Amino acid sequence: MASEATTVVIPRVRQNYVAILVAAVASFLLEAGWYSAFYATWTNGIGRTNDWLMANSPNRGLQFGTALVAAGLLAASISCVTQLTGAQTAWRGMKTGVLLWFGVVVTTWATEYMFEVRPIGLWMVNLGYWLVGMVMMGAIVGAWKKK
Repeated sequence: MASEATTVVIPRVRQNYVAILVAAVASFLLEAGWYSAFYATWTNGIGRTNDWLMANSPNRGLQFGTALVAAGLLAASISCVTQLTGAQTAWRGMKTGVLLWFGVVVTTWATEYMFEVRPIGLWMVNLGYWLVGMVMMGAIVGAWKKK
């Protein structure tokens, strides 16, 4: 009896670090604009005032650096999943951003917000930023293929 060998093709992930950096910076800039536009809702939702934040926030460089590094890691993750699920395109990157947003961000934050009894308006502001940001990062890393 002859046995047939099954060939498994493992997709190769080729990270484009320039695209990831551009996506991270774009997300960082979007975040600045987004939270500026929704600043009053955000501060009310977290129960803080601008004066309190200015007096109690750690080093601004640390805060901004954390946001930029986190955006870079997320852009790299979106890039990996985009490439592992098929052809690398802007559309697939955007769909990957939405998928990861639903599967990770919405689910974890829904649980956290329910147990912390946080306002729904704050949840919407935060979820809205991550949806737009992850779709944007997906479009960038999906469209910008490594040469």
